[in-house]
Amino acid sequence: MRMSQLFGTTLRSAPSTSEVAGHQLLLRGAYVRQVGAGIFAFLPLGLRVMRRLELIARQEMEAVGAQEVSLPVVLPAELWRRSGRLDSVGSELVQLKDRRDRDLVLAMTHEEAVAALAAGEVQSWRQLPRLVFQIQTKFRDDPRPRAGLIRTREFTMKDAYSLDRDESGLAAQYERISQAYAEIFRRCQLPCRSVEADAGMMGGTVAHEFMYLTPIGEDTIVLCDGCAYAKNRQVARAATPPVPVEEPAPLERVETPGATTIDSLATLLGIGPERTAKVLFVMASVVPARLPAGSEDPAAARRPSREMPVVAVVRGDKTVNETKLANAVGASDLRPMTEDEIRALGCVPGYASPIGVGDRARVVVDDLAAASPNLVAGANTEGWHVLGVNAGRDYTPDLVTDIAAVADGDACIDCGAALRTERGVEVGNIFQLGTQYALNEGAKYLDETGVERPIVMGSYGLGIGRLLGCLAEEHHDDRGLCWPVSVAPFEVQVLAIGEESSVVAGELYGALQADGFDVLWDDRGERAGVQFADADLVGAPLRVIVSPRSLAAGGVEAKLRTSDAASVIDRDELPGWVRRQLTALAARR
Repeated sequence: MRMSQLFGTTLRSAPSTSEVAGHQLLLRGAYVRQVGAGIFAFLPLGLRVMRRLELIARQEMEAVGAQEVSLPVVLPAELWRRSGRLDSVGSELVQLKDRRDRDLVLAMTHEEAVAALAAGEVQSWRQLPRLVFQIQTKFRDDPRPRAGLIRTREFTMKDAYSLDRDESGLAAQYERISQAYAEIFRRCQLPCRSVEADAGMMGGTVAHEFMYLTPIGEDTIVLCDGCAYAKNRQVARAATPPVPVEEPAPLERVETPGATTIDSLATLLGIGPERTAKVLFVMASVVPARLPAGSEDPAAARRPSREMPVVAVVRGDKTVNETKLANAVGASDLRPMTEDEIRALGCVPGYASPIGVGDRARVVVDDLAAASPNLVAGANTEGWHVLGVNAGRDYTPDLVTDIAAVADGDACIDCGAALRTERGVEVGNIFQLGTQYALNEGAKYLDETGVERPIVMGSYGLGIGRLLGCLAEEHHDDRGLCWPVSVAPFEVQVLAIGEESSVVAGELYGALQADGFDVLWDDRGERAGVQFADADLVGAPLRVIVSPRSLAAGGVEAKLRTSDAASVIDRDELPGWVRRQLTALAARR
């Protein structure tokens, strides 16, 4: 490719709206352009990287026996209604109607569609297991797109779905795909870590995420250096610390003017925050329990979600983990209560307590708070708190379970060592779904004895565009991108400094292409400084510089993008040098 013909212009500076370094360089290097909030166009350079990433993903999926399919992005809403996700996913799922007023959705993922296909294609145990995948553009109406390609609304995903006879078959496919993902990240040279995760809207019993650890990530990962413990904080647990052994004290009201936070309350009373109770008031969106398709009436299939008031209690030195809380009460979403909603429960904001709430809300208490005696809690009276509050005696929890977020320094539940947290970007995820989608779509098979059984499914996602964004974040310096050879848009970039060098550069360009290399030739006749700056931005792994000085020295200058040292190579020896360098770079993965 000649740069004079390349569609897209490099930028000397990034737009002020770009947030992270990798995305700024993708913009400056003419890889992507923003079209709208969370919506990007890929220019030729960016699309070449995307195609290389897709090829790697395709090769590794086919290596574990997956067959590629193409599924429609617009689906009948009835598929999602039967699974219950039409109501539970919320506004991120784009819903529309066709000209005949039929309900449709833009599918963010295709579990329902695959289950519906399997219902018609699979009849016997002899047709299992099966594994299908696709690479497709999807749309999720994310309310908070950020960090360029890291969090978008339109995105390219490789999504795969396994069909098995039983849970053991699912577990085997799950492990193979986990290893395939590890190989994809190794080939791309992106360090990722597999961590246990919450299944979220996907459902199922087991889930893992593949995390690129970086300060720009939105997820918090809990890690233990003493053992292999690694989980998303949404599901992480810590060992329960010791609690004081005390007899329950009588309740005692104490005046606490202005003490509306845990810190101010602890300071006023001269106690540690662990001696207090923290209360969170939320409204939980709960979708009524669903039955498998065919066993419910049409009206029941359209039951909307309802809001349920929830009072969550943790110890004052902890914070509520909202994912754990939502899972505990079976909620698809949580929102903070308004002050009026809190007062309707008989509670006073800033001085609130679960005492006296009764059956006006569901009271969920963290197991550490429930075990801690004689805490200080709000008195539900302005300017007052109560000493000696004990769960079970002074108020009755509806549920006692772990709803606290793990923090740095908490003890590992497996080995007791101190836990630490890091930020991460979720690049891929895998889920053991079980039979829930198969039951809704009637996807069944006859086993060896003629008994009808539901197909057991798994789901496996990999964000191709997000992978590109993470690679840009991982592989750059202060001058531009430094692509791994496996994903680079071009392997070699040729620069011609001065008019008399252009003829030689053109000959080298043709010779390298004839030898099978992907070459980008800067034939624009720009000044040397502009060519070097643009070459740094583009980030091809190898660079060949033709200049009067190199020609006088008997050849051309050749260097790695990541090195300032250049060597003069005889023109006839250049293809061999390029081949050796590319082989060495590929071996680093």
